[in-house]
Amino acid sequence: MKTSFKIICPTDFSECSLNAIEYAAKLGEKYGAELCLLHIPDKDDYQKLSAKDFHSGDQYSFIKKKLSNLQTAVKDESLSNGLKSCTSEIREGKIVDTIVNFAQEQNADLIVMGTEGVNDFKKNFIGTRSSKVVEKASTDVLLVPRKVYFKAPRKFVYATDYIEEDKIAIQKIVELASFFDSEIDLVHVSTKSKSIDKSLHMTMVEEIRPFVKYEKANYVLKSYRDEPGLGLENYLITAKGDVLVTLSQKKSWFDQLFSQNLSRKMSYFINKPLFVIKKL
Repeated sequence: MKTSFKIICPTDFSECSLNAIEYAAKLGEKYGAELCLLHIPDKDDYQKLSAKDFHSGDQYSFIKKKLSNLQTAVKDESLSNGLKSCTSEIREGKIVDTIVNFAQEQNADLIVMGTEGVNDFKKNFIGTRSSKVVEKASTDVLLVPRKVYFKAPRKFVYATDYIEEDKIAIQKIVELASFFDSEIDLVHVSTKSKSIDKSLHMTMVEEIRPFVKYEKANYVLKSYRDEPGLGLENYLITAKGDVLVTLSQKKSWFDQLFSQNLSRKMSYFINKPLFVIKKL
């Protein structure tokens, strides 16, 4: 029987991954979680590690020391505030597969990682590795952008189509929002090709409301001419949402959020974390 919430936080020591550690630690405090900092050495990321044998000389010792220092900093800051434990692990292999396999091996509840690695800066909206982790993992994933530092979220925005899986997913959001006494906006974005009227929307709301059981939940219907992703961005800006939440099974949302063509238009998401629910 599972007794503890487990968070895996991959780090390559980039600014983006350090921000992810801050989020992982703060969430770990709320969940009373076990946190593991995972580092996967990669020659492309560390040009200074140029020797053919990574374990030779001081290179491996340098990485171990750097990871140990991060672990100590997390312990000093968060163990007294509710984090159950913080460990660190170095694994070698292909980065995406190693993260996914390690999370599965550890029966993790959440992966928290940066949207960019050290080689992803200015290349694309969400780094190739992080988007592939979301695609392959069976674990929930929180993606933290570069230059986004932790602050207690005031509002979660959940993109909903009022499908059956929403009834389970929203309970995860309620648990997370209750830690911070945050609002939750359940937003259905209606478009020209896929629209519902207000009466049908209210029928859907009444069906899902019993599964929410949270006083600070708002049910919102918005109509936009553009793609749902752009409509969602517009809503996030006007509603001042702090974290976007989506269910990975919703291909209409999920594919657009990770589309390079659309993401170039969606500057807002560069500044806000994205929580992708995978485990139901």
